[in-house]
Amino acid sequence: MDIDQLPKNAANYTALTPLWFLERAATVHPTRNSLIHGSRRYTWHQTYHRCRRFASALSNHSIGSGNTVAVIAPNIPALYEAHFGIPMAGAVLNPVNIRLNASTVAFLLGHCTAAAVIVDQESFSLAEEALKIWCEKAKTFSPPLLIVIGDENCDPKSLKYAVGKGAIEYEDFLQSGDPEYAWKPPEDEWQSIALGYTSGTTASPKGVVLHHRGAYLMSLSGALIWGMTEGAVYLWTLPMFHCNGWCYTWTLAAMCGTNICLRQVTAKEVYKAIAKYKVTHFCAAPVVLNTIINAPPEETILPLPHVVHVNTAGAAPPPSVLSGMSERGFRVTHTYGLSETYGPSVYCAWKPEWESLPPEKQAQLNARQGVRYIGLEGLEVVNTKSMQPVPADGKTVGEIVMRGNCVMKGYLKNPKANEETFANGWFHSGDLAVKHPDGYIEIKDRSKDIIISGAENISSVEVENALYSHPAILEAAVVARADEKWGESPCAFVTLKPGVDKSNEQRLTEDILKFCKAKMPSYWIPKSVVFGPLPKTATGKIQKHLLRAKAKEMGPVKMSKL
Repeated sequence: MDIDQLPKNAANYTALTPLWFLERAATVHPTRNSLIHGSRRYTWHQTYHRCRRFASALSNHSIGSGNTVAVIAPNIPALYEAHFGIPMAGAVLNPVNIRLNASTVAFLLGHCTAAAVIVDQESFSLAEEALKIWCEKAKTFSPPLLIVIGDENCDPKSLKYAVGKGAIEYEDFLQSGDPEYAWKPPEDEWQSIALGYTSGTTASPKGVVLHHRGAYLMSLSGALIWGMTEGAVYLWTLPMFHCNGWCYTWTLAAMCGTNICLRQVTAKEVYKAIAKYKVTHFCAAPVVLNTIINAPPEETILPLPHVVHVNTAGAAPPPSVLSGMSERGFRVTHTYGLSETYGPSVYCAWKPEWESLPPEKQAQLNARQGVRYIGLEGLEVVNTKSMQPVPADGKTVGEIVMRGNCVMKGYLKNPKANEETFANGWFHSGDLAVKHPDGYIEIKDRSKDIIISGAENISSVEVENALYSHPAILEAAVVARADEKWGESPCAFVTLKPGVDKSNEQRLTEDILKFCKAKMPSYWIPKSVVFGPLPKTATGKIQKHLLRAKAKEMGPVKMSKL
């Protein structure tokens, strides 16, 4: 019982949605640059009108509440506009990973029954093939509205081909809409705003459904924990299709900042953008940070003209990468999360008392995943059988579980997976971690990545951290390989730095193993080392399932006959 009987009314209650951020940005800073992409520049006033046109044009085609609109595009203005225009029409945005193959894209489009497909001209052939597969496999098929995004930075032939196949050019589509369209916010903040699919490395991808409330809270939470201020200049190195750009698509409108779009991410382009546009913030996976650290001098602009704030997640960053970024003038915030939690929802909050510690110790502390975001109500490391919190001793391993407003609605059309992932009133991450005495959590591995060797558990993450500190190693990933004696043993896949003599792999292997002996327990030392490039997702994550498959093909490590 509350102290009063005062009801909600139109004056004191409205559903939370990040769509209001755009309207406010257009009102407060109408002439400030909202988006820069090559020679194209838009102000917040223009972006608001373009998004209203977008919503209006969709409505003219009877696309709205209950519909999903898929967008297949890299980091370009149209994908940013989709984060507002599509939900303004009442529809749900489904940003699609441009590096997926046609059969996977066909599965996604069919699973969500996309009412429209908006595709960048360079990905049109991918969309065309996917639509053909969807049509062939579906019992009933209604062709979605097809829109192609032209880009002056691309060969015009692909745009001409797409239009010749009946696709509507994106700018023409916008012109058919009303710039003064009277969009309406959702009546219920539980209404879906976005749909994103998991990587599907072990089964068909699962559709993660997000709501307006969570998007609103996480957009503001991300800015607060990062110390992002109004007018931030944000460089899009992280794909917007990945967890809606960790919600920074909506955050930038809330902060009235400026979005700098990059079609292709290279260390050279990152440094160039920092100098040219005075970039203050960007997000990237640790592998991207690694390329920035190891870029040749001619591709860098050092010292940096100003401090640049970097948000990293996707995999645990090795301390050597964190210290390398710090040495170059980047201020790195280490975060952790999943598609199911709107992207990062845990971060390693920096403490002033760490400033007096040696750089190596700072990097070690900052490599931990940390504490929950302001917008996440529950975070715990629990015993998987009893669901009781593990002791904060930095040793006892348990599963990371979460609960709160920034956890997804659930998986689309997948009640069995929802029952499993929400068991006991928590979202189960599948990540294994410890909790330190200061309350900070630290991931030890994905449950499927733990290596069990002779009944001893080996953390692949800790072996990788040691390998990253080797002077010749650029990238490293460790997986389990069958072992005739131990059941499993660590198998290291490594990429060497440019300039390292690769002619004698046997000598390199011996040197790496000798290095490992000084860094870790003997049973952690990799029994096999494989050289070459590591397979990655579009967001820079190393695809360990492919490496596990490769290790399986290699067969077991033979038992010594000596």
